[in-house]
Amino acid sequence: MPWRVCPALRNNLGAGGPLFFPPSVVVQVKALACELPHRLGLPLSRLSIADIQQEVVAQGLVAEISGTTLWRWLNADALRPWQHRSWIFPRDPDFAAKAGRILDLYERRWEGVPLLPTDFVISADEKTSVQARRRKQPTLPGASGRSMRVEHEYFREGAWTYLAAWDVHRAKLFGRCENKSGIAPTNRLMAEVMTQEPYQSAHRVFWIMDNCSAHRGQKAAQRIRSQWPNAVLVHTPIHASWLNQIEIYFSIVQRKVLTPNDFLSLVQLEQRLLSFQKHYQQTASPFQWTFTRKDLNALLTKLSTKAIAAAA
Repeated sequence: MPWRVCPALRNNLGAGGPLFFPPSVVVQVKALACELPHRLGLPLSRLSIADIQQEVVAQGLVAEISGTTLWRWLNADALRPWQHRSWIFPRDPDFAAKAGRILDLYERRWEGVPLLPTDFVISADEKTSVQARRRKQPTLPGASGRSMRVEHEYFREGAWTYLAAWDVHRAKLFGRCENKSGIAPTNRLMAEVMTQEPYQSAHRVFWIMDNCSAHRGQKAAQRIRSQWPNAVLVHTPIHASWLNQIEIYFSIVQRKVLTPNDFLSLVQLEQRLLSFQKHYQQTASPFQWTFTRKDLNALLTKLSTKAIAAAA
């Protein structure tokens, strides 16, 4: 039987007065909110307050309940079933070792030994398909009581691949726009860095990169070392771009330069990207990276526990 308010209590509360539910009902409703919708037989991907409200009544947990009451119960335990977050289990068999090396470099250590003053750490990657969208009507600046207005429709003026490198401990930026990614564009970016001081005469320059085809595997490491003997390629684990600090800079570029996207031409887009590099570097400081090997071990233990639970 669904839980109902005693009529006498309803009369004492007055018409429209608040409903009171026993703790057992609150627990059942929260448990329902934590279920995946398909397990409840619902053709939904996520549950909203209205969905939960309908389901608790349909299941007979209550005869009636307000959305406000439901929200208050869920909010007390920070439950947000209408939100979701994508994530992925590490599938690189050497994830811990590869990630650990990068975290050590951020703390200026390599193979258990502190880096020398003449050792440098570079984080590099490509941001592909950076489009130049020319709006069909001019963008209007913001005014009192009105935000900037950007025409929805646009003409495609082409796209760049934006390659960038970030000196992790010196907060120095290098970057260039290329028609496409590949070995040759990567080599040009690396040459831009490695042919100038202090990198040219450095003891070692560690390059943190992912495993895209332009710099994948031991073959790429050997090719790079043959061109620049003091360069050491350090690969991120598969699906671990979050470990590469250049991605932080790319997110800043996305927010401050590319959103909204309104460029008359590819030339203007290139000028804006390279000008922003100089502008950003004027006040840049090293990113305050706080994720350490200790945090990595805790994360991997947590994921291992989840994997075991999911397989059970």
